[in-house]
Amino acid sequence: MSPQKMSVRRVAVVGGARIPFARSDGPYATASNQQMLTAALDGLVERYGLQGPGAVGEFVAGAVLKHSRDFNLARETVLGSKLHPATPAYDIQQACGTGLQAVIAAANKIALGQAESAVAGGADTASDAPLGVNDSLRRILLEARRAKSLGGRVKALAKVRPGHLVPDIPRNAEPRTGLSMGEHAAVTARARGIGRAAQDELAAASHQRLAAAYERGFFQDLVIPFRGLARDQNLRPGSTAEKLASLKPVFGLDHPDPTMTAGNSTPLTDGAATVLLASEEWARERGLEPLAYLTAYETAAVDFVGGDVAGGEDGLLMAPAYAVPRMLERAGLGLADFDLVEIHEAFASQVLATLAAWEKRGLGTVDRARLNVAGSSLATGHPFAATGARIVATLAKLLAERDAPARGLISICAAGGQGVTAILERA
Repeated sequence: MSPQKMSVRRVAVVGGARIPFARSDGPYATASNQQMLTAALDGLVERYGLQGPGAVGEFVAGAVLKHSRDFNLARETVLGSKLHPATPAYDIQQACGTGLQAVIAAANKIALGQAESAVAGGADTASDAPLGVNDSLRRILLEARRAKSLGGRVKALAKVRPGHLVPDIPRNAEPRTGLSMGEHAAVTARARGIGRAAQDELAAASHQRLAAAYERGFFQDLVIPFRGLARDQNLRPGSTAEKLASLKPVFGLDHPDPTMTAGNSTPLTDGAATVLLASEEWARERGLEPLAYLTAYETAAVDFVGGDVAGGEDGLLMAPAYAVPRMLERAGLGLADFDLVEIHEAFASQVLATLAAWEKRGLGTVDRARLNVAGSSLATGHPFAATGARIVATLAKLLAERDAPARGLISICAAGGQGVTAILERA
């Protein structure tokens, strides 16, 4: 068979569904990743009539904090959901970029004609984080399992000491540096000279804009009530820069004048989100109007261990400073060509550092009136793997609300010094 030239199709973002995001150890304290993701997926299935056989080509999703029971999270979610059980599914994980990478993976198959539709998403629970067995105890238990006799097993187990019973508690720290994400962000904030007032102003705006979006009904068809919540629990409608200024710093305390507080940093969060993607033909046959089209994406990574960390160029969360310029150059676009810009707000300082880096690289400035116009992670919270899907669905609907053609940029930083970025367009 002679090789055929493969055409690339436009990928439509048809819609999204997520559960309200909740602070850890709150309403979702006993909810698993699978339960949350199933709730979000079921909401999407019901809204778009995806119950039948073959309605969806595949389901792609992931989680960052996973129990051993979550090893096949996406597939188990399908089997427990209203999606047809014959729907293929697989897991993906790239820290905070997981949700957007799931969207990209699904979109690639649609673009190449390997699927007509797909659902992408993610879930994470900080409340139900896995606790690891103390590594010394693990080794003793393995030794006992390998023993050939009862005496050998008893001899191995006799090595257990009280200290071995202390579990390994999950830490929000980079294995290569031992520093938490917040401490890394504090290093970049100092290097970039990002002040407290600017961070608090950005955080307050996130809450105010999310509150306004809820009040006008923007999230009515995007957010599915779950376990007593109908809105994101972290939302503080009355937030102001003045109120946030009263909070004590929590990161960067080993240096004078620390600027990062719990108010201008994202809280530990539980939640799940999904997005429906499809070819134009699939959407047209079902009478569904695409909200927007995914037209470009780019990933990048920085050397946050041996690179220019002190200078602020290669901080842990600075990879979008490299990904976005590459993507825009390939697309022949500049920041001025975007009507809306969505930057994941892991920390207010990280958003400001990213904007400064783009400006330094000659991309220009971002009008704050176009930035995170319906609020972002500082207000919604940040269930690691769910954030990308939340942003894609939110931005697609924001673009669809505009009467004229419009374009939106997505920028997400991730642990491990990585970044995932994308472009959505409304024709």
